[in-house]
Amino acid sequence: MDNISLINKDFIKENTHFNTLITALKEGFSETSIVVPQRHHHDFENPAENNESTLLLMPAWNPSKEAGVKIITVSPNNGAHNLPSIQGSYIYLDAQFGHVKAIIDAKELTVKRTAAASALASSYLSKKDASSLLMVGTGALASNLILAHASVRPIKEVYVWGRTLEKATHICKQLVDAPFSCTPVTSIKEAVKKVAIISCATLSETPLILGNDVKPGTHIDLVGAYKPNMRESDDTLIKKAQLYVDTMEAGIKEPGDIVIPLKENVITTKDVLGDLFSLCKTDNFARQNNNDITVFKSVGHALEDLTAATYYYNKFINQ
Repeated sequence: MDNISLINKDFIKENTHFNTLITALKEGFSETSIVVPQRHHHDFENPAENNESTLLLMPAWNPSKEAGVKIITVSPNNGAHNLPSIQGSYIYLDAQFGHVKAIIDAKELTVKRTAAASALASSYLSKKDASSLLMVGTGALASNLILAHASVRPIKEVYVWGRTLEKATHICKQLVDAPFSCTPVTSIKEAVKKVAIISCATLSETPLILGNDVKPGTHIDLVGAYKPNMRESDDTLIKKAQLYVDTMEAGIKEPGDIVIPLKENVITTKDVLGDLFSLCKTDNFARQNNNDITVFKSVGHALEDLTAATYYYNKFINQ
C-alpha cells in the first residue's frame, strides 16, 4: 500500500494536453488487446433529494499490462448543494501481478477523457474548417469540451448557453486567455444558426437542440443525457443526421437520444453508422460532404478511462 500513487485533480488539470490525450485515445480505440466488459449501471433511490442517484462501475484491462476500474456516483441534484454531480475514484492496477499502482481522481479523469473523446470524434466528423462552436451547458465539462474541440479545429468564436446567463458568463471568464472569443448567449435557437459545431452537456429530459434549427453542415456533439429518459436532441435532428456513437454496445441501449427514436421507429440500428472503434481503425475522414449534419452521441467507455489513467500515471511517475 505504501507504493500507491495518489493522483489528484490538480495534477490532472496541470498535466492535460488535449492534443496528446486525444492521440492516446485514438491509439486506444485502434488497439485490439484491451478488454472492456459491459459496465455495471445501478440507479438507486435517494429519498433525501427526491431523485435517483446512479452508481457506475467501469472495468477494463490490457492483459499482462494495465487494468483498472472506475467507481462513479452521479447525483443530479448536487448543484443545489454546490457539489459536483459526478464523484468517484479510479483504481489503476498492474494487470500482471494485480497490485494497485494508483488511485486517481475519477471526476477530473472523466471530464478530461470525455472532452478528448468528443474532440476525437469531431476530428472525423466536423468540417475541417469549422471555426465556431456553441457550448450548451455550464457544468464541469463545458470549458474542457470547448478547449478539446479547439485543439482539433480552428475555433475562433465560441458561444455559451446555460440555465442562467450568470453561469454562461462564468464559463467565458474561465476562457478569457484562450485564443478565441467567448460570448454568453440567452437563446439556443439563435446561436445554433451561427455555428459549425454544437456541443451539448446537460442532464436535460427534454430536447434542447432541434433539427429544424440546425443548419446544413453542422456537427453536433451530444455528451450529457446519459439515461434512457433523458435527451438533448429531438427526433427531427436524429432522423436527418448521420449518427455515430462512442461504442455501439452502450450507444444503442442507454442514452435517450438514441433509445427513444429506436423505440418509436424513428430510426433503426442501421442508421447508427459507426463508433469510435470503427472511426479510429479505418482512420478515414467520415464526413461525406460539407452539407451533411453529423451527430456524435457520447455515453462513456471504460477504454477511455484506462487509456487516460495510463496517460496520467506515466506523467506522474516521470515527473
